[in-house]
Order: sequence, then C-alpha cells, then structure tokens
Amino acid sequence: MEDVAMGGIFLFLLKFGSRNNLNNKRREESFVAHCERTLGFRLPHQDTIAKVLRKLPPEQLEKVKMELMSDLFNQKCLRNSRLLNKYYMVAIDATGIVSYDHPHCPHCLTKTSKKGVVTYYHYALEAKLVTHDGLCLPLATEWIENPEGDYVKQDCERKAFLRLAKTLKKNFPRLPICILADGLYPYEGVFEVCEKNEWKYIIVLPEKALSDGVQGELGEAKRRPPKREHLCMKNDKWIDSKYRFKTDIFYHKKYHLHWFQCLETRTKYQKPNEKKDKKTTEKPEEFCFEYVTNIEPTADTIHALSSGGRLRWKIENEGFNAQKCGDYELEHKYSRNSYEGLQNYYTSLQIAHAINQFVEHSSVVVEMLKEHSKETIRNIWQNLVAYMIFVSPYDGSLITPQPS
Repeated sequence: MEDVAMGGIFLFLLKFGSRNNLNNKRREESFVAHCERTLGFRLPHQDTIAKVLRKLPPEQLEKVKMELMSDLFNQKCLRNSRLLNKYYMVAIDATGIVSYDHPHCPHCLTKTSKKGVVTYYHYALEAKLVTHDGLCLPLATEWIENPEGDYVKQDCERKAFLRLAKTLKKNFPRLPICILADGLYPYEGVFEVCEKNEWKYIIVLPEKALSDGVQGELGEAKRRPPKREHLCMKNDKWIDSKYRFKTDIFYHKKYHLHWFQCLETRTKYQKPNEKKDKKTTEKPEEFCFEYVTNIEPTADTIHALSSGGRLRWKIENEGFNAQKCGDYELEHKYSRNSYEGLQNYYTSLQIAHAINQFVEHSSVVVEMLKEHSKETIRNIWQNLVAYMIFVSPYDGSLITPQPS
C-alpha cells in the first residue's frame, strides 16, 4: 500500500500530467531503478494504482495529508509566517475539479444553460495555509456534493464551510487560526462558527453585505481622513496605502466586529535620468479594499492586517491556478468512472504540490533559477525526468538510447 500511495503521489510530483505519460516512462529500466534505489519505493503500473484508489476510502489519504501538515506545525517550521506573530493564516475558497456532459456519479452538481444544456461537475472547498513568501499548503478538503436520492436544494459553498470547519477544529484543535475569505462569507453563520472555535477572521466586505445600520456607520467612517499611511516600492512602482478603520461595530447585538479599508495608489517609478514622455507615462492605478474582522485594528497593526487579508489571493494564484496551469493538470480526468478515485487522485495532487513547493523554495532550486535568467521550474523538472532515464542509478554512467 505504501508503494501504491507513493505511486499516486509520484504522478504529480514530477508533473507527468496523465497516467499514460508516467506509464511510458516506466518502460525504461533505469527510471524504475531510480525510483527503487534513490527514492525508496517500487513504482507500480498506473492501472494497478487506479484500481486501488477507486476502492480506497478517501478519508484515509485525507488523514495522511493532515498528519503531514501537523508534523510541520509540531516542528515549528511555519512559525515565522504567522499574522501578528500569533495566527496562522488559512484561506478558504472553492474550485472546480472536473465537468461532464453526462452524470458522473450520484453526487454530481448540475447547472443548466439558457439553451437547456445540463452540465455535471464536481467542486471542492479548500482550506489552505498561506504565507507571505508564497507558500500555499493544504490543510483540509470538503467536497461540495449532492446527497444520493431526492433533495430540495443542491449543496453549496456555505454549507460545505460548516462541515469544513468541523474537520479543521477536529484535526487542529489548538492551532491559532485566522480565516481569510472572500465576499461570500461575511454573514452570521461564519461569525458564529469562528467565535465558537475561537478563530480570528479577515473577510472581504462587499457593498451592502451587512445590515443597513452597519452600512450607515461605515459610511460615516469612510468620510473621515485616513488614520495611517504606508509607502513602499514593489516591482518598479511606488505603492501608497492609506488606511481607515472603525472598531466596536455590534452586528445583530451579538457579534463584535471591526472594519478597515485600504486605499492604494500605484505609481510607476520614474528614474532620475529618464526622460518623461506623455505617451508612455502610465497613469496612477487606484484600488480600494475593505474587510471585516474580529481582530481590533490599531495604527500599529493596520498595515499587517491589511497585508494578511490580501493573502487570500494566494489560494487562487499559488494554489488553484498553479495546479491547473502549472503542469499538475488539476482538471484532467484521472478517474473517469469512480468518485472515490477522483477524490483520492485530487488528494494525491495536494500532497505532491505541498512537497514541490518546499523543493521549489529551497536554496538549491533558487540558485539554479538565479544562475540562468531564462531557466524555468518546468525545465528543471523535465531535466530531472531525463536524468532518471538516461543516467544509470548504479554507477552514474550515461545510458545510450536504443533505437526502437
């Protein structure tokens, strides 16, 4: 079982993109020998792995994933990434996995187009630990799925969050968490869950998301001058951030909330000797970000809170986007006929992506990228696969390709 589980994860570790691609590499004796001698596991045929993953209860691999993350917390590897040196930032968001033009299983979600075309699809709600240095590590997954048989309404992201919160609290009971979420989440149910679990939160606040009374208080606060300003340079642009905040907002006479706003202006840096050209001069870009939180902001902490709230984007960029467009092929149908197989392949991808993030942030890979300006992560991984095929694992000699 260890070899089978590792074989499923290995499919994503070296970003093969499909089971068939890895099977083709498995035909090379040196490739299989490298897996056994260097990595310490025998690589089974992908059809064998698929048969096992179709029958393996998904909670088993999910448990492995959460135990790996627990080890990182126990070893205090991520303590420097905490918000205000207290809270681990956990971003919450959902993503689409696969879609079909026919029912895949009884748990499929459905949507109907204006022309009456029905699409069947699977969604998963993710809780990922995010850090300022670019890590986006999986903590827990909750599948958004319809129950078998008759039901009145389909499952949704908000319902799945209540189940996900129970899983997080059960497996990480003492972890100091700050939930980062988008504009779908500023409502009473989320506030209640976070207070019950003693979690902090920073949630994007859309217009008119809360009651009219609260919006009236915020309208008055928005007209006041900023309470703090921060100026820095990033990517050849001056970033001027102005902050407003309001504390002690009572929502439904039950929840003690705070609000803050970041008004950001980005201006391209003009070098001292650079000639100004009206045609090429960029206009300043202006952005507005608003959040609701249960961490009381002050003039000293408002910049850290705003920067932490903005990290919610990492679950979309470093998380889902990297897995869909970064050679992991998240939306590929690795198990077409089994819901359990689909879930287990998805969990294997999450584990592999977490491991690869630490590798790609290691000093060895960072130096390789610095050494050549045109070097890419994709090319490094392709070279690694080529090494396993054309270099002998026994004596390091080159293997001459045999004509087919």
